[in-house]
Amino acid sequence: MSGIKTIAFLAAAVWSLSSCSSRQDMEPEPQAYSFQVPAHFPQPVFNTHNPMSREGIELGRKLFYDVRLSANNKVSCASCHDPKLAFTDGERFSKAGVSGTALHRHSPALFNLAWTNNGLFWDGGSTNLESQVFGPLTAHDEMAQNLYELVDELNAVPTYVSGFENAFQEPVSSQNVAKALAQFQRSLVSAGSRYDRYRLNQTGGSLTSDELAGLTLVRQKCQGCHTGELFTDQSYHNNGIDADFSNMEHEGLYMGRYRISYDLADLGKFKTPSLRNVALTAPYMHDGRFSSLEDVLEHYSAGVKPSATLDARLPASGLSLSAQENKQIISFLHTLSDPDFTQNPEHQKPQNF
Repeated sequence: MSGIKTIAFLAAAVWSLSSCSSRQDMEPEPQAYSFQVPAHFPQPVFNTHNPMSREGIELGRKLFYDVRLSANNKVSCASCHDPKLAFTDGERFSKAGVSGTALHRHSPALFNLAWTNNGLFWDGGSTNLESQVFGPLTAHDEMAQNLYELVDELNAVPTYVSGFENAFQEPVSSQNVAKALAQFQRSLVSAGSRYDRYRLNQTGGSLTSDELAGLTLVRQKCQGCHTGELFTDQSYHNNGIDADFSNMEHEGLYMGRYRISYDLADLGKFKTPSLRNVALTAPYMHDGRFSSLEDVLEHYSAGVKPSATLDARLPASGLSLSAQENKQIISFLHTLSDPDFTQNPEHQKPQNF
């Protein structure tokens, strides 16, 4: 679907037959958004009652950058998700939240979320983007917002009142705040890296010998978890960064997927992040413990800690990568950076905002 489908206005004579008409009869319907799937990507599965529209995405973008979403009117979603860094923040543990207290997990990247169909957060604690929104929005150390107060604040802004009517044909509500933010995040597609141009045989898609060797190594050593063109299997794995998961501090955050599933086989398993834009998203792992790609490869080469739930595809002795192999892998990973995505003006803070 494309274009704007408009509900026709009736002639003045018809108005005389009815003393009132519904708001939906007076407002144009949202303009359908045609989601473009990159040629080499799988088809996403939109299992949601939140169809994307241009108005919804634009409203979500405005909300994403609006500090009104926080209790102190100083913190926005973008405070921890900078588009220049593939919507990460470059910090191990953000202190940007309302309380100023360091969080206990690293801010994840935001892109290609239309394909994320197996849980969000590092442990999969949220099932979809609409429900995920309420985590940071209401968390004491993040945005700490009272949802009733948020609705009052947004209702005091005429452009928001009309924005929600245009996007949803409904008034401002916390549910539609979540829907708009989810629509904006689903629109964030990263598929324009030099690797993608190589993959599609496009101009500017040449790779050096080291980069090609690194691609081969990634396919051999990493694509058990960093699968396909999305470079993630959307699943949860214990990659050997810890061996003891008995610490229940911070509500069991370091127990991984087990915290959600209560399945002992999930101890120490965390969501596989995409390798796309990985050169921009340091530090690494759910707790940001590795500051560089070199540190990450050193872990996989010689720092793996065996445990009962260690992923079977990862040797307990590590991958034993040579210095040259490390160099080649890192060379390739840099080809996954996507400046078309990180510099896209449609992802940035709206002008005059």
